[in-house]
Formats: sequence, C-alpha cells, structure tokens
Amino acid sequence: MRSRQYGPDLTPPWKNQAPAPEVPAERDLVVEEAATGFCGAVVRCERTAEGFTVTLEDRFGKHRVFPMVARGFLLEGRVVTLVRPVAAAAPAAPARTASGSLAVPGARARVARESRIYVEGRHDAELVERVWGDDLRIEGVVVEYLQGIDDLPAIVAEFSPGPERRLGVLVDHLLPGTKEHRIAAQVTGDSVLVVGHPYIDIWQAVKPSSVGIPAWPAVPRGEDWKEGTCRRLGWPVDTPAAWKHILSKVNSYKDLEPELLGRVEELIDFTALPE
Repeated sequence: MRSRQYGPDLTPPWKNQAPAPEVPAERDLVVEEAATGFCGAVVRCERTAEGFTVTLEDRFGKHRVFPMVARGFLLEGRVVTLVRPVAAAAPAAPARTASGSLAVPGARARVARESRIYVEGRHDAELVERVWGDDLRIEGVVVEYLQGIDDLPAIVAEFSPGPERRLGVLVDHLLPGTKEHRIAAQVTGDSVLVVGHPYIDIWQAVKPSSVGIPAWPAVPRGEDWKEGTCRRLGWPVDTPAAWKHILSKVNSYKDLEPELLGRVEELIDFTALPE
C-alpha cells in the first residue's frame, strides 16, 4: 500500500524539490509547519537578521515562530512556500483641480447660466480660466472681460442684474480712495458683487517665486507698468510674450497670492446659484 503522506519512493512531500506554490502569509491563514507538524493560524510576519519569520498560533493559544523557508509549510495537505503578504496600497488621494477643489471625474460642463463674472482685461480672464476653469464649467458661470471699468455703471445697467441673474466683478487695484473704489461703490448691490485685489496689475497676483524673480519691481507713476516691469526685469519689452511666460508658470492656486484667491472664490460662490 502507498502511504498518503509519502510518495512511491517514501520521500516526505515537503522534501520533494519540485517547485511549490507561493502563498501570502495573510493573517488567520491556517497552515502546518512541515518539519514539526505544528498547526496554527498566521499571527504576523517579521523581518529578522536571519530572514523573514512567521508566527503561528494553535487552537490552544500557543505561539511558535518559524522561518519562512521554501516548501516549509502544508496548506490543506499541499506543500507551499509562505511569502510576505503584499501591503495594501494606501487609498489614492482624491484628485483636485488647479483651484484645489475636489475634481469630479467625467463631469460635463453645465449649460451656461445667466450669471456672469466680469474681469478688467484679457490677462485677468486667462488667469482665472487657468486656475478656476474646471470649477466654472461645473457651475455654468462664464467669465468675460471689460477692458477697464470706467464704463462699469453703464455695463451693469445694460446687464440688468437680478436675483437669478447675478453679476460679479473683479477689479484691479481696488483700494479706498481710488477711482476703482468709487466706481465699485456705485454699482454694488444685492445682485452685484464687486471685489478686488490691491495689485496695480494682475501680473502681480502671481507669486514672484513661481515666476523665478525675487520680487515684482516698483515702476514710477506715469510709466506704463507692464513695459516698465519688463525693462527692470531685463525682459524684452514685449508684453504679450511676457504675459505668456508668466502664465506658463501658473499651475495651480499655489502660484497665486492669497489676496486674489479669496476674491475669486467669493465671486464664484456669489454667482453659482443653487439648483
């Protein structure tokens, strides 16, 4: 008769040198240590100076530690090699948009609503789009630029704002006592929100460190600010090219000054009416 524990050559199965399947030593996996016959559930795996070991716990609560050698264990009568279980991958962090908002995978742009956000110029609009574009499309809010705010009262009157048709306006250099501040006061109301940042131009809302400069230079009053900035930074006096370079350095809200971030978020909240 042939023994169930031995082959025809009476070699114990755990001594047979044929490759044995590798089995992760997951916690609570019940195996038998081939040499001693100790049977127990996996408690833990550890690295030691001599190699990896596995601790088994039998039904009486007794623990024994065994080296994780090839072909060293039996699993349901089969010779196996225990290996370290693969650590569970940490859950991926939620994807975020350039503005820091949680991304909505597969979200389609909402049909544009009647509410609008007006900014002073094309550069302002391009910067807002670069950082908040995904958020604005989900909310269905369109950004348009004005080429200055001198005619803002007439523009607001033509827009005809109301409870379901709000208007948000972002103004450069909005400081008490300035022309911009006086104009903003004329149009602000329940359905119109005018906010601003302290910078002479939207360029300054980009952090100097992101552009690779120590600071934005001071340009004397009366000199074109953009051209004066290019001269003092040693750039060609080509403002479209300079802006293209600056904008290319903006990858997320982290590249912008807080004074701009808070104001744009405020405008989006104001114009993104609930369903």
